[in-house]
Order: sequence, then structure tokens, then C-alpha cells
Amino acid sequence: MQTIKNTYKAIYYRLFRLDDRLLLIVAGSVAGICSGLAAVALRLSLESVLEWLHPLRHYWWAFVLPALGALFSSLYLEKISKEGAGHGVPEVIYAVSRYGGLLRLRSSYSRLISSFLTISSGGSAGPEAPVVMSGSAIGSNIAKFLVLNDRQRITLVGCGTAGAVASIFNAPIAGLVFSIEVILGEWKFVNIIPIAIAAVAGAQVSQAIIPEQVLFNHQPFNTMASDILPSLCLAIFAALISVLFTKSLRKIGGVAKKISLPFWGRAIVGGCVVGGIGIFMPLVLGEGYHFIQSMISGTFSMGLFLTFLAIFAKIFATAMTLGWGGSGGIFAPCLVIGSLTGVVFHKAVLFLIPSANIASEGAYALMGMTGLISGVMQAPLTGIFLIVEITGGYDTILPLILVSSISSTMSHYIEPASFYFKDLIERGQFMRPGTDARILSDLRLNELIETDYTRVSENMVFRDFIDIIKQSKQNLFPVIEDETEIFKGVIQLSSIRKYALEPGMYDMVFLNQIMDANVVTASLEDDLEDVLDSMALNNMDTIPVVEHDRFVGMIAKPKVLDLYRRELILQTNIQ
Repeated sequence: MQTIKNTYKAIYYRLFRLDDRLLLIVAGSVAGICSGLAAVALRLSLESVLEWLHPLRHYWWAFVLPALGALFSSLYLEKISKEGAGHGVPEVIYAVSRYGGLLRLRSSYSRLISSFLTISSGGSAGPEAPVVMSGSAIGSNIAKFLVLNDRQRITLVGCGTAGAVASIFNAPIAGLVFSIEVILGEWKFVNIIPIAIAAVAGAQVSQAIIPEQVLFNHQPFNTMASDILPSLCLAIFAALISVLFTKSLRKIGGVAKKISLPFWGRAIVGGCVVGGIGIFMPLVLGEGYHFIQSMISGTFSMGLFLTFLAIFAKIFATAMTLGWGGSGGIFAPCLVIGSLTGVVFHKAVLFLIPSANIASEGAYALMGMTGLISGVMQAPLTGIFLIVEITGGYDTILPLILVSSISSTMSHYIEPASFYFKDLIERGQFMRPGTDARILSDLRLNELIETDYTRVSENMVFRDFIDIIKQSKQNLFPVIEDETEIFKGVIQLSSIRKYALEPGMYDMVFLNQIMDANVVTASLEDDLEDVLDSMALNNMDTIPVVEHDRFVGMIAKPKVLDLYRRELILQTNIQ
């Protein structure tokens, strides 16, 4: 038995450990298949429950359904899985940027359950972000099982993300692009191949279980040169709606945190508000894919004013859902709001210029979706490929590129950080692998402190200090109080030259007379980045570390740079 075990171990190391790429491809395929199955399970569950609950929405009391879903979702997240409400994508990005992609195993199913409860009851959210969280956690735990390093684990997190997005939308290219553009943030060859294969695996799982070509069907569109100027105007309009959506999500979520209600009370209030809006405007309930289909097919029956009103109703309902205790993503709301934006723009153009020779309403709905996805996430490639793949609208690729580029650029100009990154940036937690912030955050002060420094007494006469200098290689000496051992200051050799050249002063000067008592110090709780900033500001090569008025040691720039170089090699090594 031991011989067989050793043989299998030898085969494993020969096939995989000696070829990093093969290992990531095989493990990434498994991550893509598993995350694809999770995405399909959520999608089919939502379709079944939404169909089952549809007859109940005609009753007057139907407004409580989203409240019940949000209540159960918040209770599950807070009390059972011990995770906060929301959509989860920033948590994945933070795990990648700060902890090498480490995610808990329960995250592979907790968001699926909570978002299922929220969306199936009518909450205004999408299933995409929860499956991203699930797929990422699956990839992370596969890496943990295989005992992989941080870089390999991050790649498998990207594989899980790509497989989940590709499966939920049946869009492998969009899964690949979203994973690299948003989650990982770095286009490396070592990442692209396994993530691409994982995306294809996730899409194939979806195709095998739910055989369909595209998520939304439509007639071919005919875009012309006359659509260029309207496309530019639509891109600007979509950028403004994107910024409004982003700010509304954050603002309404911030208001909820200030209200003195228990988390389950906020979930009930938010759900009731969404349910109340849904009575008068059913379009805001759930993921809204049915209404997207009608808009791109040209069968949407709302007039200009009601469609314009529906944009703000959907924005408000989504903010109340996600900000007040519900769980879900913003992909589907972006698609709904974007298609509404395109339809409103098309109707407005024809209202103002009845003879305008422009493409159909469905084509502008597609462009609006691209504009919202690109503007809110500030991920133009994701916006382009996602819309093209889920609709098959390759005949609109040129205006889609135009709208996506301008919308994401304008949104970035108005709101420099995307919705996914904003909170992380404000908390100082947005750190991409290989960047200064990430590398410095991985270095600990305890690793950098040099403790073997000769300490001197503040009451020592200068002649005795000269004898110490002769036997030491230090350029800086910490000065300590005799009785209490409290740190009093430092003596730098460069600042005592005039005393050293006057032998007659050796017995007349004490160290407390010539030490630097106002030296800048660091503490063990300080961030290394702040310590380096302090050293640069004060033109210091070495800084004392003092804790509770006691000298701990010194931090020297050469040692920081040496460890920085080693960590940079570790994080960027592709072998």
C-alpha cells in the first residue's frame, strides 16, 4: 500500500509540480466545472421559484414577499454563515489583493443561498455576483487542497470566477475578461490560459444542462453611419446614469447604517419598499430578464415618461435591496437600467426628430446595457463582450465599442473609482498583486527590526562613549534613562564630530547634553508604508522603534529594500 501511495505521489509531482502550467490548467478546469454547476443550480432554482410565486404577486399583500426574502437572507448571512449582506465581489477582490486569494469554504454556498432568498422573493438584484463569490471560493479551496502558493491560488480564484460568469450568462469570453479585468487586474500569460479554459468549461456545463444559444433572442439589427452621433450622445447619458446608480447604491446603503434598527428590521423595511414599488411597476422586481428580452425585441410597451421613471425606480429598488439587508449582484440591475436607458434615449430622439434615420429600439437597448456595465464597473471590455455574447448582437459591435469606451471614460472622470473598488480604496484595502502597497503590506515590522544595538546611558560621560565607539560598527546609538530604562533619544556619529575632535571636552560633556531628544520614532502598530513616509519626510535612513517608551530596535532602509526585493520576486515569479 505504501509503495502504491509513493508511486501516485511521484506521478503527481512529475506531471504537475514540475510543470506549473499543466497543474493550473487541470485544476482550473475543475474549478470552472464546479463553479459552472453552482451557477446553473442557482439559475434553475430562481426560475422555478419565480414562476411559482408569480400568481401571488397579483394580491394586495404581495409587497411583503421581498421583505420576507430579505429577512430570511439577512438572518442566514448574519446568524448562520456569519457574513455581511451585499454582493460579495469587493470581498473577492480584497482577498486577491491582500491575502493571496484565501477564501472560506462556506463562501462557496453562503451567497448562493442568501441571494436565492432575496431574488426569488422579488428583491431587485442579480445572481451574478453571488456566483462569482461562490466560484472564487471554489477555486481558492481547490488551491488550498493542492497546497498551492499565493500566485497559483489567485489564478484558480480567477478560474472559478470565469467559470461562474461564463455559466450564468453562457458567455465564456465575458467570463475570461471579467475575471482578469475586474477580479485579478493583471493580464499575465500564466493566468490567461487556465482562466480561458475554466470559462469554456463553465459555459459547456451550462450548455449541457440548459441547451440554448444566447440568453436574449432578437432579430438582426441594422446600424448605420447615422447612428454614430446618437451613439456618442447615448454614451454620455449612460455615463451619467452609471454615476447616479453608483452614488445611489452607496448613499442609500449609508443611510441604512445610520438608522437605529436591527439588521433584520432594516431588511424588512427595504423589502417592503421594494415590494410596494413593484405593485405599481413590476419591472423593478427580481432580476428583470423578461423585460430586457422585450426591450431588445422591440415589444416593450411603456411610453417615454414611464420608461424614464422606471430607470429611477429600478435604481432606487436596487439600492434599497442591497443597501438594506438583501443579497445579490448589480450585473442584472445594470442590464435592466441600461436597456431602459437605451430605450428612453431612442424614444426621445424619435420624439424630437420623428424623421431620424437610426437603428431600432432594440439596438439602442443593447448599447445602453453596454454603457451601464462599462460605466458602473469601469470595465469596458467586460461591457462589450458580455452584451455581444448574451445577445448575439455582433452586428452592433462597432457602436458597442464606442459607447463602452466613452461611458467608462466619462464615469471614471466623474467618479474615479468603480463601484467594486470604491469602498476598498476608502479603507486602504485596494492593493493589486505586485504593487508597492501590496508588497509593503506583506512585510511586517517584526521582520525588519534589528535589535542588536548597543544602548548607552544618558548620564554617560563622553570619554566612556568614545571607548564604545571604538568597539562598535553602529552609526546610531539609542540613549536610555538609567533607572526607568525609558528611551530618551539617539546619538548619531555624524552630529558629534566637533566633540570627538576636542579631547579636552571628553570629561566635560555628558550624553544627555548632545543627544537628539526630538528624534522621530515608530511603533509596532504602524504600517510600514507610513514608517517609510516618515523616514523620507525627515531624511532618515534608520528609525528607532519605541513601544510604551521602551526602545525595541531599529529599522534601516537597506533591510527594508532587501526584503522588498525578495517579496517582489516572490509575487511576480511566474515559474
